[in-house]
Amino acid sequence: MYKNKKVIAVLPAYNAALTLEKTYNEIPFDLVDEVILCDDASKDNTSALARKIGIKHVIVHEKNKGYGGNQKSLYNKALELGGDIIIMLHPDYQYTPKLIPSMVNIIGENLYPVVLGSRILGKGALKGGMPLYKYIANRMLTLTQNLLVNYKLSEYHTGYRAFSKEVLLGINFNENSDDFVFDNEMLSQIIYAGFDIGEVTCPTKYFEEASSINFVRSSKYGLGVLRVSLCHFLQNIGLGKFQLYKKP
Repeated sequence: MYKNKKVIAVLPAYNAALTLEKTYNEIPFDLVDEVILCDDASKDNTSALARKIGIKHVIVHEKNKGYGGNQKSLYNKALELGGDIIIMLHPDYQYTPKLIPSMVNIIGENLYPVVLGSRILGKGALKGGMPLYKYIANRMLTLTQNLLVNYKLSEYHTGYRAFSKEVLLGINFNENSDDFVFDNEMLSQIIYAGFDIGEVTCPTKYFEEASSINFVRSSKYGLGVLRVSLCHFLQNIGLGKFQLYKKP
């Protein structure tokens, strides 16, 4: 608990057996009340391992629903369990759980209702091994997005995020894509709804066991990001009306 606010960490998992336990062991359980893992039809023993190491709430998708579909299951369950502060933490150990206290503090003290762990603030991305083409694409997409959605973030593409309950209840995230562009649709909804977003510098690690998408999937994701930003721009100026921005 943080000042009587229930803290829940949610882990979107796919073939995470090699890194799950290491990630789990670094979660600060003096602060985090519940952990929820969603196994998106992994081909390894991710869900069995999750139960073995003590994760009480394990959701298993019989068919792969995608990264966005995984998050929908997690956020809905976190709200069902009465979470007040919800942190999405990848179980592939690419992002350190040691930043959870800082992110919880920012939300718990009502400074920002959303906190992103940014790999771009400082030199964390390239130092941690982010491929150069991904770094360049990240910077170009982020610049375009900042212009189109009229906001300023160091990056829109981090997978390390924390939300207050009010944010998850205030956006229609269940209408979003089940694919990777879910993350950007969610940020677009958050900005459009008027919630402020804070960022903290986050080191990151790129290694063989860490999850990553290939060039083709990255390109598809990039085009999806541009589509979302354009929709946001058109909605803002009154030339579009998209389901994405309807209140839940």
